[in-house]
Amino acid sequence: MSQPATPAAHRAPGRRSFPGLPRSRRSRALLAAGGVVATALCAAGVAVGAGSASAATQICEKYGSTTVGGGKYVVINNNWGDDSTQCITVNDNGFQVTTASHNKAQNGAPGAYPAIYAGCHYATCSSGSGLPMAVSSSSFNSVATSVGMTYPGSGVYDASYDIWFDPTARTDGQNTGAELMVWLNHTGSVQPVGSKVGTVSIAGGTWDVWSGNSGWNVVSYVRQQPTSSISFNVSAFYNDMLQRGLAQRSWYLTSVQAGFEPWVGGTGLAVNSFSYTTNGATNPPPTTSKPPTTSTPPTTSNPPSGNGCTASYTTANSWSGGFVGQVTVKANSAISGWRVTFPLGGATITNVWGGKGSSSGGTETITNETYNGSLGAGASTTAGFQATGSPISGSLTCSAS
Repeated sequence: MSQPATPAAHRAPGRRSFPGLPRSRRSRALLAAGGVVATALCAAGVAVGAGSASAATQICEKYGSTTVGGGKYVVINNNWGDDSTQCITVNDNGFQVTTASHNKAQNGAPGAYPAIYAGCHYATCSSGSGLPMAVSSSSFNSVATSVGMTYPGSGVYDASYDIWFDPTARTDGQNTGAELMVWLNHTGSVQPVGSKVGTVSIAGGTWDVWSGNSGWNVVSYVRQQPTSSISFNVSAFYNDMLQRGLAQRSWYLTSVQAGFEPWVGGTGLAVNSFSYTTNGATNPPPTTSKPPTTSTPPTTSNPPSGNGCTASYTTANSWSGGFVGQVTVKANSAISGWRVTFPLGGATITNVWGGKGSSSGGTETITNETYNGSLGAGASTTAGFQATGSPISGSLTCSAS
């Protein structure tokens, strides 16, 4: 078997700051689009390099990658920071780390970032993502994602999103705008780059906000209550970055990645489900090990007339015991804010994005976020939510200010 071509080296995301140590600059590499990696692992029947995952594809090559979901997502092994072997098993829903024996100092850089993503990263792009996308475009407010993960009972790691922004519509090379990290969970004594600058409530959780710089802003949101699943609109976090002066509206979103950074161990870490969409609603990760037993096509309620605005409801996805709903608000004339109310009909909303939700007496009220309250005549915006129970069927009332 021939030796692999040298991957295009690049610096990886700015991850940690370590007390008493200068910030480590690391590099990780991915194959250029269409590149094929071959190593001695081929002789052992291990799948490597760029390709498309079948029912189960194993990748042990250091920078190996494959596509899933018909090319909609890319899965990367990305064992950038360690010479020990790391293997992942990939299926159409995600991946699992099946071999890993990392033993990195917790005041240093992690060993790897195995991940699944939509968009473009070092010239390896998924299909149909619409990325790069201008933050200033109307589509950006509807970019949503979800993930469901499994954590092992041992090891030191963080489980996090890595969402990249660049001043240009970049499809290759190092992004230099901002790196948004969303930490769902972490163990040991590891911490984000920079220092803590605040606390904020977003996407159904309370997050410690960390900020640092490594040639680009690194902004990390560390969830105070660890979780193994989440659904959110990317703009919910990005708008908080904007308010803190850590990002710019002129930048472009280039990729949305979810995975793990292991320092010690790593075997058993898994992404069970991942979704990325530009319609404001996500397919939520299941709350149990059983997959959804039913699925219904989207349903839409008729938008009633309102005071300056109208609101319509769509069931974007449903399964046994739960659903994802989407509310679309349209301004009849120029408005500076909106408020939508509707009966829950026994449903319980667990997460809201693109708006601020509150439940009382069997009625849900969703009001605008600071970034999507002002609408010109005929303009519209969306808010989404995840809920247990049956999809709503009552009328919506919209009032504007």
